[in-house]
Amino acid sequence: MSASPHPSRRLFLGVAAATPLAMTGALTLGAGTAHAADAAYVMCYFTESPNGDGTDYGLHLAVSTDSLNWIPLNQNNPVVTPTSGALGLRDPFILRKRDGTFVVLATDLKGTDWSYVSQYVHVWNSTDLRTFTGYHRLKLHDMNTHSWAPEAFWDAGRGQYALIHSAVNGTGHNVIMVNYTSDFLTASAPQVFFDPGYDVIDGDMAVGVGGVNYLYFKKNQALVGARSTSLDPGSFTEFSTGVAQGGTEAPTLVTSLTSNTWYLWGDTYTPNGVFYAWQSTNLSAGTWTALDQKSYTQPLNSKHCGITTITAAEYDNLLARWGAPAWNRLKSYNFPARYVRHANNVGRIDAYPFDPYADSQWRLVPGLADSAGVSFQSVNYPAHYLRHYNYQLQLDAGDGTSTFAADATFYRTAGLADAGWSSFRSYNNPTRYLRHADYVLRIDPVSTTTERQDATFRVGH
Repeated sequence: MSASPHPSRRLFLGVAAATPLAMTGALTLGAGTAHAADAAYVMCYFTESPNGDGTDYGLHLAVSTDSLNWIPLNQNNPVVTPTSGALGLRDPFILRKRDGTFVVLATDLKGTDWSYVSQYVHVWNSTDLRTFTGYHRLKLHDMNTHSWAPEAFWDAGRGQYALIHSAVNGTGHNVIMVNYTSDFLTASAPQVFFDPGYDVIDGDMAVGVGGVNYLYFKKNQALVGARSTSLDPGSFTEFSTGVAQGGTEAPTLVTSLTSNTWYLWGDTYTPNGVFYAWQSTNLSAGTWTALDQKSYTQPLNSKHCGITTITAAEYDNLLARWGAPAWNRLKSYNFPARYVRHANNVGRIDAYPFDPYADSQWRLVPGLADSAGVSFQSVNYPAHYLRHYNYQLQLDAGDGTSTFAADATFYRTAGLADAGWSSFRSYNNPTRYLRHADYVLRIDPVSTTTERQDATFRVGH
């Protein structure tokens, strides 16, 4: 393995699967030695929601300290948008290059017009992911086919970056193609990188893990892995057990910075845009265990993500530049696919995703009756608050009365089912907590295990 200073993939990709990162110090990757100080993650994605309320085909960013729970940046608005080609992107990917700067790649496609053909991919340069320069489109081939889901990694043997993407090259099915480039301004003629004889898209690489290179991809409706001790085109062989949750695509391999754990993210297209995650402590085994959805939370409306490690300073600087959301979402503890929302002025928990997605966005403001408490102000109806009435939660316009203020005020406490989460005790009915029952929110006394779970929520984004 080479000794270049930066990762070739999204994360530390040269760590033997049996060695906890905390025990290794500075790490050697397929492309070189990683930043010993990398302590956080950045995710790139585009957005779609069921009815299009939250759809945007620009570059979105989120940050995380654990790679599982994310803070969308710029209020979940794009930080940059393509200005040529289809004027939109899908499938973005961030690579830290060997000089420490970043390159962003993305599919040249806006929306879901799969008949649109582009031989190009979008490219940006960035020193810090706070400014983006040198935007252009890079042509990858002359074929009458697309260039979907571009990603790149450093191929030390060739002394160039390998840029892989999905295309139909005359075989009648999608294969993973590769072009080689030194500068992302020009590229070599395309070659077939991986063609197992059936349709494959969305290639995602982990380079140099215990001397082995791994390629995960979408096969049928599942995520499957291939591996090779070489990075040569045509050298990869399928080996893993497929994982899926409904129709699953867009595999993203992530390794923990603090433990002996790999994560595999996947993006479902039925229903629209739900991420699922699996974990493994041995990448070479090719088997994965589904993570409980309590463990992770995707950015709102996010689709087809890419994840890259960053330093603590870069994490802080991204938050300083783009800002954390001015709103929160509340995830149910025992129904973690469901989020607190209002619908027809009733407080309830519903399965993500849904539109209007803003029904699930809340500003946790100082309590209307006691500033030591909190009140839940609706983002899309900012004059309205969640309040209890006959013990059921409903969304009402504030009327300025002390009764309304008291009904709309809660004290945030450690979660009754998990102290790392949150529970909310009623201000004027202090023996009662906010909980769900048959998916409807109400305030009730809480004593049983189930009731404690019903009354526990994760405050995130």
